[in-house]
Amino acid sequence: MFSITFYGAARNVTGSRHLLRYGGKKFLIDCGIYQERELVSRNWEPFPVEPATIDAIFLTHAHLDHSGFLPCLVRDGFKGKIYATAPTIEITKIALLDAAKLYEEDAEKKRQRHKRAGTVPSHPVVPLFTTDQAYDVFDRFEEIPYNDPFQVVKGLTLTCHNSGHILGSAIIEFKDTISGKNLVFTGDLGRPGRPVLPEPERLSKIDYLVIESTYGDRVHKPDALTYETVAEAIVNTANKSGNIVVPSFAIERTQEFLYCLKKLLSQDRIPHLWIFLDSPMAIRVTEVFKKYKSFLRPSLQAQVEKSDSPFEMSHLRPTESIEESKSINHVRGSVIIIAGSGMCTGGRIKHHLVTNISRSESTIMFIGYQANGTLGREIVSGKKRVRILGEYRDVMANIIQVNGFSSHPDQNEILWWVSGLEKPPAGTFLVHGEDTALENLKQVLYEKKSIKADIADYGITVELQ
Repeated sequence: MFSITFYGAARNVTGSRHLLRYGGKKFLIDCGIYQERELVSRNWEPFPVEPATIDAIFLTHAHLDHSGFLPCLVRDGFKGKIYATAPTIEITKIALLDAAKLYEEDAEKKRQRHKRAGTVPSHPVVPLFTTDQAYDVFDRFEEIPYNDPFQVVKGLTLTCHNSGHILGSAIIEFKDTISGKNLVFTGDLGRPGRPVLPEPERLSKIDYLVIESTYGDRVHKPDALTYETVAEAIVNTANKSGNIVVPSFAIERTQEFLYCLKKLLSQDRIPHLWIFLDSPMAIRVTEVFKKYKSFLRPSLQAQVEKSDSPFEMSHLRPTESIEESKSINHVRGSVIIIAGSGMCTGGRIKHHLVTNISRSESTIMFIGYQANGTLGREIVSGKKRVRILGEYRDVMANIIQVNGFSSHPDQNEILWWVSGLEKPPAGTFLVHGEDTALENLKQVLYEKKSIKADIADYGITVELQ
């Protein structure tokens, strides 16, 4: 009936790419880039399946580890449609253009470094994809709404359910209309009780399940403790006249962090510092949040409609241009700087790290997951010297990691989500996790929910009957 081949997010957390075969057709669920340093080379390899033979792509959401390989696949011959919700389409366009610009800039900087050093690179220094190649993806998008089944091919329907992970994110359910069996890809799940988005929709019947496991081995702190940690760090840093530098994902994490800051300010729990949103991408994504109010949590919809947006504050300064970004370093006194990328793999955050990471009075506050092999993971793991923009820097700033902002569910929240099932799936496959999280979640699913799960390995194909 179905077969799945896992070409990404298999014993790692990025590069989500799952190939589904049904009735002689091939579909790709997500098409992301790898961000772990030891796996980045896969971004440059030809896709294991000829792109021209793939009939359609279905995106669960807009994060680059789920969408960032699209320009490469289109460039290499993919000619089908790319289906996603309306917010996902808009945010993916923003993300792809931002990534292309960074790839082009990084390639040029590397070429200049080789030129100054008089060295010859071991391989051509080119961007993974260009701005023009990003634009080539746009005409292939086709919108699909939540909870409105449509026929993919004869005998196969698809329904998108709200996953609550980021704006427009979807759980994708395929259903064989003859047997009545369904196959569900969670993509990245959200969490219940979050302030910005509705909780993830739970399904009562799943025959085959592909589920994320990013935090399958831990439990998040309550929001009250998270907010207290943030407030304490800001107050202590401001008392030392240092800066608070926040590497943040432009999509969802930034908006939820702004919500937190506004709440702390309204309660006078933190000083009224300048807050620089130094991410053109985050600025544009925040506008998408304002546009698609109906996708927000109902209580937040009402706030936005009353012009009381949690994404706007008197001390908030969006910095679009490079000149504005550079000027932040000339501001006297403490400031809060929110910049991408969230794992410090590129973007403006690297320049702010160069300025602040060796200052003992400053704080680097991580509010998102740091994958193995990323600069962010090196910093939070306690390294005393790290390489940033080609030079090694001493890590003297206060380093804190606040996991409470995660838009991924913890172990208990994953168990909450599967508790909506009337009976365990016939087959469950764990993806999007590192080994410890995968093994822990596999064990707890069986012990507490009688769900027998397998851990997906790269390149393995499973046949589902």
